[in-house]
Amino acid sequence: MSTSALSLISHPLCPYVQRAAIVLLEKGIPFDRINVDLSAKPAWFLAMSPTSKVPLLQIHGGDGTHQVLFESMAICEYLDETQRGAPLHPSDPLVRAQHRAWIEFGSATLADAWGYLNARDSTAASMKAVVFRDKLERLEDALGAGPYFGASQFSMVDAVFAPLFRYFEGLPAEGNAALFDGLAKVGLWRQSLAARHSVVAAAPRDYAALFQGHLQRVGSWLAPQ
Repeated sequence: MSTSALSLISHPLCPYVQRAAIVLLEKGIPFDRINVDLSAKPAWFLAMSPTSKVPLLQIHGGDGTHQVLFESMAICEYLDETQRGAPLHPSDPLVRAQHRAWIEFGSATLADAWGYLNARDSTAASMKAVVFRDKLERLEDALGAGPYFGASQFSMVDAVFAPLFRYFEGLPAEGNAALFDGLAKVGLWRQSLAARHSVVAAAPRDYAALFQGHLQRVGSWLAPQ
């Protein structure tokens, strides 16, 4: 039985789950976190999730009813609109629209990073790295003085990119240095995100070990030997 009004149906490694968790933590809202084994999805989960994916947000009504939201950004937008705490979108309509566009860019960047990290040999990784590096250079051009995407205020764009950068925290820096070389603003942004409480708390403490285990299982060229 849930002890909170909100339950986040989760997986320890899912970056999309982390988006929602970061928003919940930024808002200071208590929630239950229920992890699902995605290699053996339980029937109750498949019945709740139209896409068979995480995250899901289960909203427990005071009258015993339950509503379920799926898709990470739908969940994040709902939380930002309904929960207390500082808004995670800018108030200016144009800037808000620009941020939403960069959120879409963030999803594409995450896909490119995932392809690079899961490549099975250095040749394939080099090809993926070119595409990923191009995205990072676009971000370098878009970033301002920091420490966050929208200057001093943490925003939804930050919540989207933080899980992507987390992938690289537990990996040998020398193997990935070229990806981030010369991108000073991206580097400072990564550091600021990695130090933020909501970002830290959005993933399990053993995240790095879990991710390295994933890389070994898929035969990634980056897997520790």
